[in-house]
Amino acid sequence: MQNKPLFVTGIGTGIGKTLVSAILVEKLKADYWKPIQAGELDNSDTMRVRELVSNSTSIFHPETYRLTQPYSPHKAAALDGIAINENTINLPQANNQLLIEGAGGLMVPLNDHCLMIDLITRLGADVVLVSQNYLGSINHTLLSIEALKQRQIPVKGIIFNGDANPSTEDYILKYTGIKLLGNIPTFENISGDAIAEAGDLVTL
Repeated sequence: MQNKPLFVTGIGTGIGKTLVSAILVEKLKADYWKPIQAGELDNSDTMRVRELVSNSTSIFHPETYRLTQPYSPHKAAALDGIAINENTINLPQANNQLLIEGAGGLMVPLNDHCLMIDLITRLGADVVLVSQNYLGSINHTLLSIEALKQRQIPVKGIIFNGDANPSTEDYILKYTGIKLLGNIPTFENISGDAIAEAGDLVTL
């Protein structure tokens, strides 16, 4: 039986989803897919992950939507003169474990009626939640987990990315009962070797 897709989402924007995605793609030798890329089309997340992954098994599937402006998908699409239709975002054909990277957090709008969390449900994926320690991150993390539970979306666990904060992390884990998948330290230099070594820090 084919493994369910893994959907890497985060408690917000800029907290390390792409870094974690690269680590998991390399560790699992999984395929990678980012359905929606907003902005940075010449240096997309797909391109970044491909540059960091060294195995020869992973396939990098093309985005369904490539938007030119670095905004929320619904705004970026409107600026490009289109509307995102979530019914056109279909899983690519993959004979391998598929890892999907979202855009922003769970409540990011794709259009006027569909959020990123709705897309996760539609794709039938299990979630890997990426958190990062900063003032307010407990609130953002608990809200994200609560939203996933309300939608009955299976959560594989949580990865804390960046500088450790044991007090914060212990509270989140104890309060939610969510599984800790790993702690990824802050990298001075992000390289393919560092990505491969970081796979040992994650349990899936």
